[in-house]
Amino acid sequence: MTGRLGAGRYLAAGERPASTVTSVHELTTSDGATVRGVLATVPGARTVVCLMHPRQDVTHHPLVPLLLQAGAAVWTQHTRSVNNDLNLVHEQALLDVAAGQVFLRDRGFESVVVLGHSGGGTLFAYYLEQAALPPADRIARTPGGRPTALAEADMPVANGVVFLAPHPGQGKLLLACIDPSVADEADPLSVIPELDPWNPANGFAEPPQSSSYTPEFLERYRAAQHDRVDRIDARAREALARTAEARAAFEKTGAAADRRRSLAPTIMTIFRTDADPRNVDLSLDPSERPYGSLFGRRPDLIDYGQVGFGRLTTPEAWLSTWSGLSSQADFVRCAPGVRVPTLFVELTGDQAAFPADSARMIAALGAGSIVGGDLTTARVRGLHFGAALAPGEPTGNELAAAEIEAWLDKRFALAPPA
Repeated sequence: MTGRLGAGRYLAAGERPASTVTSVHELTTSDGATVRGVLATVPGARTVVCLMHPRQDVTHHPLVPLLLQAGAAVWTQHTRSVNNDLNLVHEQALLDVAAGQVFLRDRGFESVVVLGHSGGGTLFAYYLEQAALPPADRIARTPGGRPTALAEADMPVANGVVFLAPHPGQGKLLLACIDPSVADEADPLSVIPELDPWNPANGFAEPPQSSSYTPEFLERYRAAQHDRVDRIDARAREALARTAEARAAFEKTGAAADRRRSLAPTIMTIFRTDADPRNVDLSLDPSERPYGSLFGRRPDLIDYGQVGFGRLTTPEAWLSTWSGLSSQADFVRCAPGVRVPTLFVELTGDQAAFPADSARMIAALGAGSIVGGDLTTARVRGLHFGAALAPGEPTGNELAAAEIEAWLDKRFALAPPA
């Protein structure tokens, strides 16, 4: 195995139609934040497809030119926490989604279809679940206790949703790949040997050979992952309790010292979060995925590096987004509330959403369980970010775009070919 550890994560987008008109828009959310979006249209487009991700910039997503070529307008939008795990509170991200949906409704499109790739899938599942509820029934507080203001927000329900390679949610994803062998949260090199996924004694094999973990080790490992996240949750709640105590003291005393205590941030460093055994033991929930994780071909090395989920975060963001035990942004939890026409596209070489995960997510979707519901599923060859599985093959994005275009064309109005 040679080359960059993270090679293959970034894919070039194709050419947009020459007739594309692109405009940039700044929106104000219902709670006063400013977010930015880019609207690309082609002549005659009556349906707009909205791409968002809670923590990534999707302006140049490879699907954008393919959707424009199909005759749809495309809206790509940031959340207020783009490229920033530190303050990513999912309940705030829902307000960001809502601002974009209001904007698109007011632009007069006949249909608005949201498209969530990877973590964007759970973002939109959470949004659609909450948007469909009476305002008074929406989640009132974040897992950290902050008021959400969702009841006061205008949250239009989209006309349809496409889930492309959705994983179970940032928290559930991290719960599956956090390294439970960290012995000391202050020491990134500390190891509990009997839980170390990179220890040959536990079943690890030097890559590119597939590892082989026993059911007994995996049972201990998964339980220890749960325990580590539970401990981090407790740290986060303790930090928030200290902040609340300082805020209450300031309200009583008005003292600058209490005000400083209430403002001082707690920044949590979460070491070693690229250690899902399924990435190196390909016999576990088998699929067409290659050896390696989302971050590259050597999880045993990447696990110790700077790149990874939730490396730096605040207590509020940890509980809302990164905790697989506390976060409400859980695809399976939200899915029953997703009742609009739905397309779910799996990528057969996905390194983040494994076949069993996808099966659970599909089974939970409300569009497939209600009378008269409209749920379509498809499986195409490709990696999680949409690359081809083998040289010379169409990319996963190209194959997925064909499925999406056919689905859109059957249900919504697309612009006629130029």
